[in-house]
Amino acid sequence: MDLQGRRALVIVPAYNEAERIGWVIRDLRRHAPWADVLVVNDGSRDATSERARSAGAKTIDLSANLGIGGAVQTGYRYAFEHGYDFAFQFDGDGQHRARRLPDLVRPLMDGEADLVVGSRFLRPRGTTATGMRLVGIKFISLLVSCLLRRRITDPTSGFRAAGRRAICLFAKDYPQDYPEPESLVQVWRQGLRTREVPAAMRRRLRGNSSIGAWSGCYYMAKVALAVVMQGVKSPIPLEKEASR
Repeated sequence: MDLQGRRALVIVPAYNEAERIGWVIRDLRRHAPWADVLVVNDGSRDATSERARSAGAKTIDLSANLGIGGAVQTGYRYAFEHGYDFAFQFDGDGQHRARRLPDLVRPLMDGEADLVVGSRFLRPRGTTATGMRLVGIKFISLLVSCLLRRRITDPTSGFRAAGRRAICLFAKDYPQDYPEPESLVQVWRQGLRTREVPAAMRRRLRGNSSIGAWSGCYYMAKVALAVVMQGVKSPIPLEKEASR
């Protein structure tokens, strides 16, 4: 991948991912050697940080577990302060595919978008969600699509790439509760452009979804409220910071 002199950072938030993090970093180094890798160790109690460094990644160790929003924003702040032009979000559990990173960055390089999201639903073979989780994603998709007045198929995908303006925005203000769908609305409120591209992902390698049948309705209600509140926030001035 020729970035034409620009720099890219892969942000890998990780919490107790010692079993997989080395494999994830090796996958990134094999398929995306043109990007630096930053693992944000979100207060892990295992050897996540040590194994990430052994595999060749930069690491930031958070003293407490901040959750996905805080860990990812830490990565965006690093990307902003160190002058990266592109920043990817990449899960530490092995679900995302490093060889698909060029699909995310091309629309940014072509000036077609400020944020690119890898969607599991643009092509059926990319779908990994089932049951109540799938119902929740469809509900959130409908809500976000109505707010943005355009079709969004996978608002909960964490497989993303941000250009400089989005990096600046997320470094200053990044949603903490439900960051994936909220950040889509946030980007829209800022007047930035979002695009989805097809992205096949691996099935969950360990653990279970946090969305069960008993909690699904409560979860969707909370996400709906968070997304609507994000939609009424005032935009943040970005122009001077984004040019740094």
